[in-house]
Amino acid sequence: MLWLKALHLIFMVTWFAGLFYLPRLFVYHAMAEDGISKERFKIMERKLFFGIMTPGGVLTLVFGIWMLAAGAWETFGKMGWLHAKLGLIGLLVVYHIYCGKLLKDFKNDANRHSHVWYRWFNEVPVLMLVGIILLASVKPF
Repeated sequence: MLWLKALHLIFMVTWFAGLFYLPRLFVYHAMAEDGISKERFKIMERKLFFGIMTPGGVLTLVFGIWMLAAGAWETFGKMGWLHAKLGLIGLLVVYHIYCGKLLKDFKNDANRHSHVWYRWFNEVPVLMLVGIILLASVKPF
């Protein structure tokens, strides 16, 4: 079980690195004015999303589900903190998918948001991380 937890945490860190950095790239992409910079951001965003962020997210979920199946499932109904954590993770998956939609918009030169909007959007995974870590470590209910 400790190996599963270690792998879960390693890939969670990888996933969050992408969740923190991709919206920051969107900020700079939205501010870019020349074609060369815009094309460079498209490449960076695509590589981050498909090469780091998505594999990190998938493997985080795989090892998390594996841990549930390996033992925590028996007491799942008694762990309110885990229900709340899974709810936040569900929202995080929606956020990840929405990042993919924004990536596609930038790819097609169809971005509709300002760099200021992306700066606020960039804060969402920070709030979710705080909630997830507090729930997983403190287990308040």
